[in-house]
Amino acid sequence: MVIQRKINLKNLDNDKAVVDRLIEENINNKMDQYLQKFEWNDVEGEIALNLEKNKKDLFNWVLQITIDWKKFRYKREDFKKLDDLINHLFDHFKEELAKK
Repeated sequence: MVIQRKINLKNLDNDKAVVDRLIEENINNKMDQYLQKFEWNDVEGEIALNLEKNKKDLFNWVLQITIDWKKFRYKREDFKKLDDLINHLFDHFKEELAKK
C-alpha cells in the first residue's frame, strides 16, 4: 500500500521537520497493525493535514485520510501542544479503524 502525504502548514514553517517525524512515527508504529487490513498492492491512501497556528498562539488542524475509498475526517481548534495534537488525531483514526 502506498500512502501519499499532503501536509499544509500555516505559520509553522520551522515545525515542518517535527510534523513530518510525528506523522511518520504514528503511521509506522501506532497505525501499522490497523493498516494491515488494507495491505493489498492496488490500495492507495492519502493523508492530508492542514495545520496552522492561530492568533491565540494555539493550533488548529484538519486531518483527512482516504484509504481504499473510505474517508475519515477529524478537526480540532485551539490545541496547545503540537506533538499531543498529532498523536491525538492519529488516536482518533486508530479507534475508528478498530471499530471496522
